[in-house]
Amino acid sequence: MELKEERRRPQMANTVDVTDATFATEVLTSDKPVLVDFWAVWCGPCKTTGPMLDEIAGEHKDKLTVAKLNVDENQDTVSDYQVSSIPTMMVFKDGEPVKSIIGAKSKADLLNAVSDFLQ
Repeated sequence: MELKEERRRPQMANTVDVTDATFATEVLTSDKPVLVDFWAVWCGPCKTTGPMLDEIAGEHKDKLTVAKLNVDENQDTVSDYQVSSIPTMMVFKDGEPVKSIIGAKSKADLLNAVSDFLQ
């Protein structure tokens, strides 16, 4: 029997899912910085980064929103922001991308990368 790969991400309590349809509302018009995780189900490094991002989202929810965008299902946004490898994380502030983080990182490295937005 062949197992079908799950097309949804593992349940995360503190992050929000965004799509091409909701990106502008959830990310670009947010009143606080948004860290967008561009990820895919088949991406091994994304699976290790996801839980760390969920922890960061819970620990800093008053200062930062962490959003997840599945690259396979949301090609318009991926193209708009020229995401060519994953995991890629981008911080958006006032509707503009202000920082990119490419590749899997430790939690400490992720926190260091977004520290300017947690003040």
